Amino acid sequence: MSFLLGYAAMVLLGMVLGLIGAGGSILTVPVLVYLLEIPASQATGYSLAIVGATALVGGSEYLRCKQSNLHMTLIFGTPAIISVYLTRRYIFPAVPDPVMQFENFILSKDVMVMLLFAVFMFIAAIAMIRSGGGTAMEALPEKVKLKYLLLFSGGFGVGIITGFIGAGGGFMILPFLVLMGGLPIKIAIGTSLLIIAAKSVIGFIGEAQVAYSIDYHFVALITLLPVVGILFGAYLNKRVHAGKLKIAFSWFVLAMGIYIVIKELFLS
Repeated sequence: MSFLLGYAAMVLLGMVLGLIGAGGSILTVPVLVYLLEIPASQATGYSLAIVGATALVGGSEYLRCKQSNLHMTLIFGTPAIISVYLTRRYIFPAVPDPVMQFENFILSKDVMVMLLFAVFMFIAAIAMIRSGGGTAMEALPEKVKLKYLLLFSGGFGVGIITGFIGAGGGFMILPFLVLMGGLPIKIAIGTSLLIIAAKSVIGFIGEAQVAYSIDYHFVALITLLPVVGILFGAYLNKRVHAGKLKIAFSWFVLAMGIYIVIKELFLS
């Protein structure tokens, strides 16, 4: 039963990513861990492949419809690609397991990953809730002076976070693209998907170079589901306002973050 729920959740995550350009990938690791029973440290690597392929399909659709900015993709995406590769190839494998041990308390690497994931789920949920379904971002003037240093630094930081938790980071990328890059929200969504695709795929390559074993057949199968979802989400994006969905999804992400903390600290 949990596997069927996991497969259905993968389709839903793709739909959300296609609709709002963020948020969908934040639940990929929890779905892999809790429903598809993949160890957390391995799930973050699998998530990079799944999110990367899904975002590439969705980003290509936005690119075809001329709803993306390749110039901004390079400015923000290049440092993100570099940092996610370095994180997944060198930094993440160097993290010890257990991460911390104090008397009877042991913090394993898998639990650390899930707790870190919960923190960023809280950040993502609060950021999406405060944006009011996207209306606050849409109300900003489109011509904003480019702040290349901040964009470059933001890209580098997002890449590091992606390397650790396996999420696309769209909830962090979108504000940078709108507030500092001056992109309209629709263009920012398409651009965000291209950036997510590039850095996630490169991150997975870094993972593949150090991982002991990767079930490529499983990864290929589980990637097809959100790809179908993101195509449907991109289709709906042209016809519906995603604001209400974004708010509902934000509260769900917040609830999931709370569940992860409770499960990892008190129920494991």
